[in-house]
Amino acid sequence: MDRNLIQPVIDRYASVLYRAAFTLLQNRQDAEDALQETLLRFITRAPDFHDEEHKKAWLIRVAINVSKDMLRYRNRHDYLPLDEFSETEMNSEQYGILEEVMVLPLIYREVILLYYIEDYPVRKISEILTVPESTVKKRLQYAREKLRIACEEQTTADPPLKGSDSDA
Repeated sequence: MDRNLIQPVIDRYASVLYRAAFTLLQNRQDAEDALQETLLRFITRAPDFHDEEHKKAWLIRVAINVSKDMLRYRNRHDYLPLDEFSETEMNSEQYGILEEVMVLPLIYREVILLYYIEDYPVRKISEILTVPESTVKKRLQYAREKLRIACEEQTTADPPLKGSDSDA
């Protein structure tokens, strides 16, 4: 495949594919590997696309599948995850939400990523994940509820700040 055909794909979709992989893998190096493998598969196995949206959906599906393959491998072999969240610039609230999203099961992280980060409608998510729309809606509902409960627990777990006139 000609480099002139690949570069626009990299420029346009690399960040989307990286975010998808990072959300699932929770590790910068693994996400980079998944991105590289996704682009390699694009070069070697890409079908004829109907339009740009079809190409984007195909690339995201491949990135998710590659990430899942890496997770399966990780589960079967010894693996030491690298905690690199400190490299990203987030406020404490964003970091807390990201931590809660990362502990969700994979099927819920997928829909959260596609719906809230990539801004896909439910219909398109169902096509990408090859599940019914009702399943996507239910997964979103479950994920939101889990995140709401986790945020409430964090709020109630944090002790209120004491005023200077108490317990003196």
